[in-house]
Amino acid sequence: MLDCQRDLFKMDPKVTYLNCAYMGPLPVKSLEAGRAAMGYEAQPWTLSVDDFFTHTDRARELVAGLIGADNIDIAIVPSVSYGIATAAANLKSTIGEGDEIVLLDEQFPSNVYAWRDLAKETGAKIITVARPADDDWTRAVLSCLTPKTRVAALPACHWSDGTSLDLTHISRHLKELNAALVLDLTQSLGAQPFSVEEVEVDFMVCAAYKWLLGPYSVGFMYVNPKHHGGTPIEKNWLPKKGSSDFAGLVRYRDEYEPGAKRFDVGENSNFTLMPVAVASLELLNGLGVSQVQAYIEGLTDDIARRAKGMGLGVAERELRSAHIVGLRLPGQPPTGLTEHLANAGVSVSLRGESIRVSPNIYNDTSDIDCLFKVLGGWLL
Repeated sequence: MLDCQRDLFKMDPKVTYLNCAYMGPLPVKSLEAGRAAMGYEAQPWTLSVDDFFTHTDRARELVAGLIGADNIDIAIVPSVSYGIATAAANLKSTIGEGDEIVLLDEQFPSNVYAWRDLAKETGAKIITVARPADDDWTRAVLSCLTPKTRVAALPACHWSDGTSLDLTHISRHLKELNAALVLDLTQSLGAQPFSVEEVEVDFMVCAAYKWLLGPYSVGFMYVNPKHHGGTPIEKNWLPKKGSSDFAGLVRYRDEYEPGAKRFDVGENSNFTLMPVAVASLELLNGLGVSQVQAYIEGLTDDIARRAKGMGLGVAERELRSAHIVGLRLPGQPPTGLTEHLANAGVSVSLRGESIRVSPNIYNDTSDIDCLFKVLGGWLL
């Protein structure tokens, strides 16, 4: 079991940060990597051809290690929306008039807009899974799958309150229907184990700046090998065969490097941000995501217990993720609640009707004490 890893971060002792689902703080080693990386931009004459590929190749290796994939299955993307747009473009040919695309109610918009546009283009229908009163998203999703289902675009847990989905169970049903699964794991990867060997997924995308503890504007996409021959939404030169031969770039090539590289965003070398992402991924791989999850789970279980003691609603343990817990107030949340918490140095988020609390390995029980001292003073 891990102990509190606060020393790995530059946390402000005056702030109780329980808001990793909003943005994860960069570890100290990642900050140091970023400062060193700025030297590339300051002295471009020090850049070599290898520098255009070294950090991206290392990032692919580390992300692949997190999910049980091969390095060539990983593409570098700048955002979830970029990855989802890529997935939608490459699944368009499988969708026709009257087919169905399944989404969750109040799903994060980056995994919604591309599917709405695709439905308009193809004549397909968006099926929105209503929020279940019993918090059982898995049952609710399964009840919406039909022979007309062509794509289910889902998360591992709902971004607003951490209520979870059993993706292994859902993926098996989708396979029986010959339907595709597209995942946005931004709110889980890095805090919750995930394996492409257990969940058969067509495309999976994850932004780095939350539970991967990386920089903003960097993300990663897993592409199932059956889609490796697909069409990227951007035509850049880095994924092309022979791109490391800078003198020969004017000899234009149609062939791509093998695997998912063809789906990379342009300028993915990103000499400033990519070394930061690599440092954070190395830290997570070293700690072990299962160990991270187990540590956070101890904190969220404590939060849920205390919240119930105050009369707040919380999803049952088997229906919520281990790293995000939504505290539901009776009626609408009172105006000014999050501002009151922030003024007291407690950082959480209000999402929908829930106070979203999302601790990580830099938190301990003293942070939980502070949260409920301030929250109790406001509500009681």
